[in-house]
Amino acid sequence: MTWTPKTPADQVQTVGIVGAGVIGGGWAAKFLAQGYDVVVWDPAPDGAEKLQRLLDIAWPSLEQLGLASGASRERLRMVDTLEEVGAVADVIQENCPEVLQLKIDTLAQIDAATPPGVPILSSTSGYRMTDMAGASAHPERLVVGHPFNPPYLVPLVEVVGGEQTDPAVVDWTLDFYTRAGKKALRCSNELPGFVANRLQDAVWRELLHMVDNDEATVEECDVALVYGPGVRWAQMGVGLTFHLAGGEGGMGHMLDHFGDSLLEPWTRLEAPPLTKELRDKMVAGCDEEAAGRSIADLQRQRDAFLVELMQLLDKHAAC
Repeated sequence: MTWTPKTPADQVQTVGIVGAGVIGGGWAAKFLAQGYDVVVWDPAPDGAEKLQRLLDIAWPSLEQLGLASGASRERLRMVDTLEEVGAVADVIQENCPEVLQLKIDTLAQIDAATPPGVPILSSTSGYRMTDMAGASAHPERLVVGHPFNPPYLVPLVEVVGGEQTDPAVVDWTLDFYTRAGKKALRCSNELPGFVANRLQDAVWRELLHMVDNDEATVEECDVALVYGPGVRWAQMGVGLTFHLAGGEGGMGHMLDHFGDSLLEPWTRLEAPPLTKELRDKMVAGCDEEAAGRSIADLQRQRDAFLVELMQLLDKHAAC
């Protein structure tokens, strides 16, 4: 079915948010900082209070980065029903918990409550839109828009449609996110987990194996990443980093010279069983590394770092 937008991407005024937890609340902060009106529906009885607490943490960093003209927390409106969001939004960002049937049902409810010309974007971190859109009457306007936490600071959003998504909606979504200050990545394939999570999970699984086998602590793994590969990855990623590791011969020399090391049994890409013992080790390791800092303390520290990192990336990004 051919799709026609209700509102061109460059004329969006009101963004709808369905679900205002960590991700949905982060999206709300980002869109407010970009000067949009934001209308939010969250089924949790304390959803409004939690969202305000998240904004209290996020807003100073957003101010430091620079707010768009007209940006204000006063442009946030909480509503009592999903239908109220659908009645006014130019685009809707869905952020319900990562449970497939819940995603299917929620997207269908949003679809039923929203004019067909309004794009519906899902923050799913792993499900394919093809698998989530089956109960929706207008699957042509459903698109994955997968952010990284916190959405108000980390630039990436992965964009990919399902088998029934109109390509025009994908194009519209990429344009909209780019205008909203995001680094919008068009995924060439509808992979479960998309691109970034698949890369991230490979490192995550190896960390779990090392902790589970008492080969390394949580802190050792984090320090190794932050002060080793992470410093380089923040600018160039793995591909260009190893391209430079080949010297003047580039990636070709890198693969020819170090290719045999790919067969070394250094890594284990299958996740270990999540036993109670492993869970307890991970919790204890994080508590030890946090050293008394609360989640809010760590969020503020993370955000202050990311603000400066984003400023550096603007100057020195290589890809």
